[in-house]
Amino acid sequence: MTTAAPPRPRPKAARLSPSDVLRVGGSGLRSRPMRVFLSALGIAIGIAAMIGVVGISTSSSEELNRKLDALGTNLLTVSPGQSFGGGDAHLSADAVDMVARIGAVESVSAIGKTDAKVYRNDRIPKQETGGIGVYAARTDLPATVGSHVATGQWLNDANGKYPAVVLGPKAAEQLAVSKADPDTQVWLGGEWFTVVGILEPNELAAELDSGAFVGWEAAQKNLDFDGYPTTVYTRAQGQAVTDVQAVLGATANPEDPSSVEVSRPSDALAAKEATDDTLSGLLLGLGAVALLVGGVGVANTMVISVLERRAEIGLRRSLGATRGQIRTQFLCESLLLSALGGAGGVLLGIGVTAGYATYQGWPTVVPAWAMAGGVGATLLIGGLAGFYPAVRAARLPPTEALAAS
Repeated sequence: MTTAAPPRPRPKAARLSPSDVLRVGGSGLRSRPMRVFLSALGIAIGIAAMIGVVGISTSSSEELNRKLDALGTNLLTVSPGQSFGGGDAHLSADAVDMVARIGAVESVSAIGKTDAKVYRNDRIPKQETGGIGVYAARTDLPATVGSHVATGQWLNDANGKYPAVVLGPKAAEQLAVSKADPDTQVWLGGEWFTVVGILEPNELAAELDSGAFVGWEAAQKNLDFDGYPTTVYTRAQGQAVTDVQAVLGATANPEDPSSVEVSRPSDALAAKEATDDTLSGLLLGLGAVALLVGGVGVANTMVISVLERRAEIGLRRSLGATRGQIRTQFLCESLLLSALGGAGGVLLGIGVTAGYATYQGWPTVVPAWAMAGGVGATLLIGGLAGFYPAVRAARLPPTEALAAS
């Protein structure tokens, strides 16, 4: 009696190490470089758009914070609004002294608008004012608002009593005055005033850029200035800004506090930044759409690759490769393709951010989370785009794949 031989154990397929998977996946990409480049370019454009938007927005915010640190967020302005009856209100003539008595106020100054007009010479038509306002100004104004003199000097107790004027940068440009010296004069209020200084731009008090400033006493004597301040600038202690803002109206005009407008100039800069953030969100969405389109391109490339490489798939299956190994190979190709585009997109986005920030004079800031998120997004897109082609390749029967070739 003979006994049947025991069945032979089926040989196990060799396992692919991670380095083998990368080598096999990379060889598939190297076989069609132009198609790989174009597919990776679609991913790179989407990632570059997203990195660029985030980087430029972050650089802009950093520049804003740097400006606010330099200019300060504790500046408050007080100006007259409309009275209850609808007429023009005015601040008290003693508004500056009363505001200075508030305990948390560090410094206070003011300007007063006059009816005078300023021209480059006495032959300019009266209607061509150029939008330049003429203001009476206190000698301590630059220290309070944080303005600096670009050339010349600011008004002082000596020249503030005489026909001397300091121009804002925009006013100086419109009047074609480039420097302050004893020979530079402008026609102001029907007489000649000597330009003693030109201010640098001030973002917190932008209204000063288009103004011409004369001494308080000189304005009352030469320009019929009534002595009422039209804007009071106040620097408060940082922790007490809100408390000071709440009492400024009643302090500057005790008779009619409701007609006083109190504002914080730094809030306007912050509001502008919020508007920029909204636009950045829109552009970020467009970048996400571009990334999605790039993912579709990767999926298309991988599907075509499966169709073109059926002979390779059949040969590998007939030599013992498992479905899992085939699936891993094509999924690895998709991930490598997406990672290549993602890395290129991150570098391109950093370059765009650096170029634009340098052009604007901003610090270049690209958040680490944006770069890591960009690469992570590409890997996710690559995995999703390559999943179906990988499964399809793994399901091809060896005989059918070889016969189709």
